[in-house]
Amino acid sequence: MSRPLIIGLTGSIGMGKSTVAAMFEAAGVPVFDADATVRSMQGPDGELLPAIEVEFPGSTSPDGVNRDALGQHVFANPEALARLEAIIHPAVGERRQAFLLENAKAAMILFDIPLLFEKGGHEAVDTVVVVSAPAEIQRERVLARPDMTAEKFEHILSLQTPDAKKRDRADHIIDTGCTLAETEAQVARLIERLTGRAA
Repeated sequence: MSRPLIIGLTGSIGMGKSTVAAMFEAAGVPVFDADATVRSMQGPDGELLPAIEVEFPGSTSPDGVNRDALGQHVFANPEALARLEAIIHPAVGERRQAFLLENAKAAMILFDIPLLFEKGGHEAVDTVVVVSAPAEIQRERVLARPDMTAEKFEHILSLQTPDAKKRDRADHIIDTGCTLAETEAQVARLIERLTGRAA
């Protein structure tokens, strides 16, 4: 039985990954957004709240996870972060599997996964697309975000595979250090190429 071609989309913080994922979606490619899935499961009445509260008391409320309170538990604490990931990752995996079944007839589907290489997810996809931009553009974008500091940015970068390594391991690279129209043209060309492969 044929199945969709599975595209793994990744990129470091501020590289424009969400923008590129939206371009794939607009072109008709079903997109599974790992971050959005986690946010919904940690939001009001989210299914992960009870387990997170047991593990990290005081970090949730009926409105969902209190990101600051949870951050204090796990920031710079690898052991606590591993406990949090042990709650989140299996649940996301189940959602991803359900998404795959729902879209079994699509020619291709896209998994938007920020830590694709870091967590070994690249082994479960057919082709890897890395979204990248020059470091100075990345820095400018990230530091323009509310509540972002240079220290926080450096910490996030330290947890991610360096951009150069991601580019080395990519099957395809989408460069976002250009206009939106140029990025869109790159996405359209890639979809055309992958459509041939999916067929």
